[in-house]
Amino acid sequence: MNEKIKEKVKSEARELIETVVFVVFFVIIIRFFLIEIRWIPSGSMRPTLIEKDRIVVSHITNFFEEPKRGDVWIFYPPMTKLSNNPLAVFKRLTGFFCKDVAYIKRIIGMPGDKVEIKMKDDGKYEVLINDKPLNEPYIMDSYNYIPCSYDMYCGPFVVPEGEYFMMGDNRGNSQDSRFWGFLPKDRLIGKAVFVFWPLNRMKKI
Repeated sequence: MNEKIKEKVKSEARELIETVVFVVFFVIIIRFFLIEIRWIPSGSMRPTLIEKDRIVVSHITNFFEEPKRGDVWIFYPPMTKLSNNPLAVFKRLTGFFCKDVAYIKRIIGMPGDKVEIKMKDDGKYEVLINDKPLNEPYIMDSYNYIPCSYDMYCGPFVVPEGEYFMMGDNRGNSQDSRFWGFLPKDRLIGKAVFVFWPLNRMKKI
């Protein structure tokens, strides 16, 4: 291989590497600071979100506003063990080959809230926040709940500072804070803000 061909190969290889680094860098910037795209794998957030919905998740929210009751957030649940080695962090930042399990639920209990889930005499369930029924027009069915048991978080309890109580809108089919407890704030990934696909379900969340 003559010198001209060697130089050409080196130049093309260098250009390819620079392009890959540039793309990866901007993917990280966009995903960490701006937005990312996620899809819904289960029916735990029905009717708000259904299986195969594509949604926009905002990361801008993380820097400019505090999470509030009623927001729908993507997060890593407490039982998802997050490795902090460089490769694992790279995968989370870029989304490339990341297998860390993330959930999507609604914030129901804020830090300092007293929360209780009760079944009324007619079989209807309600969530009490500071002893007052929470208005929840977004849930699928007030009667279709997973029954509370002794090992579930049904209250009454007070949400610790810096943590949240998360629930799915489909209360009869959601593995949420009722089963695994409170969510630390540093586990929040981003706020779900918009359904963009399929087109007939396009809407603000």
